[in-house]
Amino acid sequence: MSEQAIGIFDSGVGGTSIWKEINKLLPNESTIYLADSKNAPYGEKTQQEVIDLSVKNTDFLLDRGCKIIVVACNTATTISIDFLRKKYDIPFIGIEPAIKPAALQTKTKAVGVLATRGTLSSSLFHHTTNLYNDGIHVVEQVGEGLVNLIEEGKIHSDEMRSLLKRYLDPMLEENIDHLVLGCTHYPYLIPAIKEMVPASVKIIDSGEAVARQTRAILEKFKLLNVSKQKTSHYFYSNLDKDLLESFIQDDSDRFYAEYKDF
Repeated sequence: MSEQAIGIFDSGVGGTSIWKEINKLLPNESTIYLADSKNAPYGEKTQQEVIDLSVKNTDFLLDRGCKIIVVACNTATTISIDFLRKKYDIPFIGIEPAIKPAALQTKTKAVGVLATRGTLSSSLFHHTTNLYNDGIHVVEQVGEGLVNLIEEGKIHSDEMRSLLKRYLDPMLEENIDHLVLGCTHYPYLIPAIKEMVPASVKIIDSGEAVARQTRAILEKFKLLNVSKQKTSHYFYSNLDKDLLESFIQDDSDRFYAEYKDF
């Protein structure tokens, strides 16, 4: 079973930011990535809708023999991962906004969290925030519209810059010195964000931490791939294969991207 692939799913192309960190840390592992772009963004759906989509995505990956599943979506993690862990006998890795390091490192005692409405309104997010917000002002901001623009390939558009400015300025007025990105799509906005915030504001995302946790769980369950066979990476999209492929840019002959109507 150790030679089977790591399964990764997200509401679209954003989770490729997580895939890149996993692939960097675990180059001997094969992967299968599922982009449910047709249903993006998850952050604007009901809890039951997110659970149903997460089950559908999990079944898709399990049908292809995945040994572990990374829920590379903050909203899907906060809403559905407990349900998934009870339903399936397989390890799941989830993603949460990195409140802890921001709260521990802040000097201004103010941190910003940019995330989807589904993540910010979830009980898991509030539980995590309450663990680390003693004496810390947490400035929450819903990034409405950001995921949609990324899924449309409009990362560098004027519309994107306008939205980012609208969301970032109020947080800067609250004197934040850390900005937590609470959506796996948002790391692709870091270059634009850096142009809009002072250099003193540290931007935090969860990619590296998720990769390390994935390795730790693989080691725990003796699922690390020690084979010397070449790895393969399959990417599936139910909306725009070319857009998904543009976020990966891999020349390997063991890299496959295709459209799949799931």
